[in-house]
Amino acid sequence: MKLAFVGKGGSGKTTMASLFARRAASLGHTVMAIDADINQHLAAALGLDPEAAAMGPVLGERLGGIKEYLRGTNPLIPSSELMLKTTPPGPGSRLLTVGESNPIYDEIFCDVEGIRFAATGGFVDDDLGVACYHSKVGAVELMLNHMIDVAGEFVVVDMVAGAEAFASGMFTRFDHTFLVCEPTLRSVGVYRQYAGYAADYDVDIAVIGNKIDDEEDVDFLREHVGEALIGWCSRSRYVKAAERGSVGPISELEAPNLAVLDAARERAAAAGKDWAKFTRQAHEFHRRAAEAWGNDRTGIDLAAQIVPDFVLGEHLLDTQPV
Repeated sequence: MKLAFVGKGGSGKTTMASLFARRAASLGHTVMAIDADINQHLAAALGLDPEAAAMGPVLGERLGGIKEYLRGTNPLIPSSELMLKTTPPGPGSRLLTVGESNPIYDEIFCDVEGIRFAATGGFVDDDLGVACYHSKVGAVELMLNHMIDVAGEFVVVDMVAGAEAFASGMFTRFDHTFLVCEPTLRSVGVYRQYAGYAADYDVDIAVIGNKIDDEEDVDFLREHVGEALIGWCSRSRYVKAAERGSVGPISELEAPNLAVLDAARERAAAAGKDWAKFTRQAHEFHRRAAEAWGNDRTGIDLAAQIVPDFVLGEHLLDTQPV
């Protein structure tokens, strides 16, 4: 499953994404975690040394190489310069799996507690005043477009805060979206905004309450998000210690909070995958990007790269180019 963790800044979405990934990995699932937030904190939440992680290669700086690898022998993409972040795969494209070995993973990803991790990278001096952060996360969107994940595997993406995720079509690249929500008007306001934007695109959103002190907090969330609320995490000594740099074994997380993570994982798995929808939305947003700016930049009709009957799914795994 491809899973997004979103929410208001400070709601705890990065913490929740890291706990989910670590819990799933501890239970034997194959897990990939990607930090796609402009504030790069997922590495530390997973237990990596943040300074060491910041010095490593990042996805945002390797977009050219990622494009070159993924285009494979696709005859509709004769050059990586003709690929956008929305470019969908077609015959001859290289498709990714969560657990495989390939040059992208070997160069950029690292292993932490059995989780394959990478970050998009934050702003550097040359970006200030001239770059949009969505140019950084383009590598993530392109990889998700080419990712075939199977049962028992999870791709966990810590997204940008608030409704910023809707500045690109990446919000449709997920099988399930978990919105982490504090019991505050500002936090539930982000939920309403997100749910409103997502309504026309059949995006499956569930709310996980966080920083819950008492039943009054739970009642507040139920009043404002209704049946979208699937569970809540109380304030946690384990999380507080982790935020101070002492990341203990995930089994030491309080039992009720572990149960919320398990419920979220089971909900996502039960919802299943809809490869036809995934492919259809990929094609839709590629057409939009082509018409809005891609065609002018490249001088060709990039929508011609779409192969309507090339539907992503597990059936393609045996057709991969060497």
